[in-house]
Amino acid sequence: MPLKINPIKLIEHGVVAEIRQDVVHVTGLTNCMNGQLVNIGVSAQGVIVGFDPDYVLVLVVREGAPIKPGDAVITTIDQFRVPVGERFIGRRLNALAEPADNGGPIREDGANPIFGAAPGVLERVPLAQVLETGTKIIDMTLPIGMGQRMLIIGDRTTGKTTVGVDAIMNQKGKDVVCIYCCIGKAEAALAKVTESFDKGRVWDYGMIVAATASDPMGQQYLAPYVACSLGEYFMYTKGRDVLVVFDDFTKHAWAYRQISLLLERAPGRDAYPGDIFYIHSQLVERAGKLNAARGGGSMTHLPIVETLQGDVAGYIPSNIISMTDGQVYMNSLLFGEGFKPAIDMGLSVSRIGSKVQWKAMKKLSGMLKLEYVRYKELEKLTRIKAGVSGEVERRLNRGKVLEEVLKQDANEPVAMEDEVMILYALERGLLDKADPPQVRGILAEFIRRVRTRHPTLPAELSQKKELTEPIKEALNNELAGLSHTAV
Repeated sequence: MPLKINPIKLIEHGVVAEIRQDVVHVTGLTNCMNGQLVNIGVSAQGVIVGFDPDYVLVLVVREGAPIKPGDAVITTIDQFRVPVGERFIGRRLNALAEPADNGGPIREDGANPIFGAAPGVLERVPLAQVLETGTKIIDMTLPIGMGQRMLIIGDRTTGKTTVGVDAIMNQKGKDVVCIYCCIGKAEAALAKVTESFDKGRVWDYGMIVAATASDPMGQQYLAPYVACSLGEYFMYTKGRDVLVVFDDFTKHAWAYRQISLLLERAPGRDAYPGDIFYIHSQLVERAGKLNAARGGGSMTHLPIVETLQGDVAGYIPSNIISMTDGQVYMNSLLFGEGFKPAIDMGLSVSRIGSKVQWKAMKKLSGMLKLEYVRYKELEKLTRIKAGVSGEVERRLNRGKVLEEVLKQDANEPVAMEDEVMILYALERGLLDKADPPQVRGILAEFIRRVRTRHPTLPAELSQKKELTEPIKEALNNELAGLSHTAV
């Protein structure tokens, strides 16, 4: 019987021919494959990312001793995998899933390939459950389903990271594993996120995968793939729901552009390589909701993209808009006016629509987006006029009240049941005679009264997800009591 040998499994020996920053040219490897892990010299490691007629191109991902021409290169018998497991929850990791928090080694439950395949169409089911982000304006008008890919886009310093981190903070107690993936950001920015994790006790169900601006380019490129692989362990193996925030894809594209220039790949539009669309679509396609046969888990992606002066038609923003299920657009002008979170409802959309929303929320928020957009248009028209009619003044005041309802402080997510109660109070006229500065105080008092006098109501609303007659009656009583007190 002839001996069968899988050529991919052969361990080969090569030699470093040339080094260009993070890219090494290696000769002597004839049976290697893309994505395969190799050991370089004494202690460095790399991953195969391309081929030329004369040599193999290797991206250095772990820098040990300095690499020099003539160093030995040994292929491993497998593609590049990272350790995964339950014990990674609560830890800060680098782009190779290694501890970066002085918390000691982590015992893994297995290993997943970095460049994993996306689930097939037959493995998926339509999205049916809402992801409660805790950001009022998103939950009310731009619902996100578990398994959706929702882009957060806007200029720098408009609150994009805050929206992503608030969504993570709001998953406390909801059995969702959360991963914050930092790509190419400053250490100071990462420290703020870590502080939010500490404040919100996110470490009980979350982790951070970080490759900051000071890390090697190879690690910045690999970080989102590693975050996906860690999430896939919980989605496939445990059948759990996962939320991954990628912060941000703009810097990931920069890292890949630099690597591609070192690989001597021909630059295309905006000097990005031709396959930049593929590398991002390969990442976001790994999100989705699995069917019962595959465990029923889900992975939701919230990629963040930075625009330049609001240009959503730029190459990278337009690419990622086309491959996601909607976008949350952060407007720098709204941010400057003090409307936070500075989400522009005119340019934001969720392609899942209201299919996943609670029945109660769907009913109450139907006309909210349209009413707010009309108010902003009316406000623009009346800015240049000295006087307006009483009817226009009334509509403007109503718009300002609505604006106050939608405002929210950073890192203070609002429970979905509270959002429903707020909308119910708005619909029933609690704020009709209120001045805009009073709105947030009145609503806080209303929620406090309901939670104090009807402690089981929020849990009942959360369970039934619709406004039953007993719930309406209790809310009406509190609204009447509050109106009477105000008078």
